[in-house]
Amino acid sequence: MKKQEVDHILARMLDAYENVSDLNLTVGRPLQVESSGELLAVDMKPFFNELTSFQTERIALNLINNDRILTERLVKEGSCDLSYSLPGKARFRVNVFAQGGNYSIILRRLESTVPTIAGLDLPEVFYKLAEEKNGIIIVTGATGTGKSTSLAAILEHINETRAIHAVALEDPIEYEHPHKKATFNQRELGRDFDTFANGLRAALRQAPKVILVGEMRDRETIEIGLRAAETGHLVLTTLHTVDAGRTINRILGMFSTEEESQIRIRVAETLRWIVCQRLLPKIIGGRIAAFEILGTNLRVKDAVLHGESEGKTFYDIMDANKAFGMTTFDDSMISLYEQGYISEETAMAFGSRKDIVGRGIDRIKSAKGEATTDIDSLEMDRAYGKFR
Repeated sequence: MKKQEVDHILARMLDAYENVSDLNLTVGRPLQVESSGELLAVDMKPFFNELTSFQTERIALNLINNDRILTERLVKEGSCDLSYSLPGKARFRVNVFAQGGNYSIILRRLESTVPTIAGLDLPEVFYKLAEEKNGIIIVTGATGTGKSTSLAAILEHINETRAIHAVALEDPIEYEHPHKKATFNQRELGRDFDTFANGLRAALRQAPKVILVGEMRDRETIEIGLRAAETGHLVLTTLHTVDAGRTINRILGMFSTEEESQIRIRVAETLRWIVCQRLLPKIIGGRIAAFEILGTNLRVKDAVLHGESEGKTFYDIMDANKAFGMTTFDDSMISLYEQGYISEETAMAFGSRKDIVGRGIDRIKSAKGEATTDIDSLEMDRAYGKFR
């Protein structure tokens, strides 16, 4: 299979449906794409009823394009990440991985234009994030929830408003930031540096004001990230955690018990914001993001230093500081439901505390004059106990 054939297959897959976000090539399955969160088979001639091991391997080798480092990583580690361009069509973040002796391929479609905070309709507090001068900003969420897109929008605002040097360490490069007011140097894992820790260590010698770290994957990277934040850099990064509290616990958990006290102090001093994201299905099709946002203040620092306690959890702090841009997932769900973006079932399924989401939905229903229960009427049982 030649590169031109691979490009033709990928182009046909992209055009098969609207809102295609991922291309999926798995042995034993037809060509599939993810459209608005649903995996769909692609009908093309000749029809690939079931992809063979040979076909996926040939496509994978074309995508890797004889890159020695990527080939070694695929053989030794069982997977590799890369970026791939379909000329005049799209760019992809690609993951090739071994499963059952075969190779599967997932291609995540990347937008050709750099997103903006306004264009994505992100909360206003994102402008505050982009104006931070130092410390750590962490964007968290499951794979495919838009973490990199949100970070790209923050970086785009920095690019348009601040004359600074920014270094981005990515795996792979998703959005190509043109030089505007800021100067951008974007480095790709595997091609320009070998590990995030080494790339971050080198970045400290490259005179940046802003450093993007694609992911804090290990203790060493977090350690160097904290050091960078402590020395006046603004560090933006991601973690695969589900909410703000678990994000802080994940960081603390990477260090030994003996180091915990010192790490708590360092995190309390350097943390600026934690933004957690979840993508929800919209009523009219497509998906929309819900956010949990934790900023830093004295109460947050105290909770980081001494741990959460009754009435002093990160959830309580976010709930009490809505005026300062903080929000819980539950408030975000209730707001999206009130605006008609998501259904009641979706809000209840994705909320963190079902009772709070339920009360919020009932309040909205009551304001609209809608029933909040399926009980039609209540009646006293007057005969109860008369015939004992």
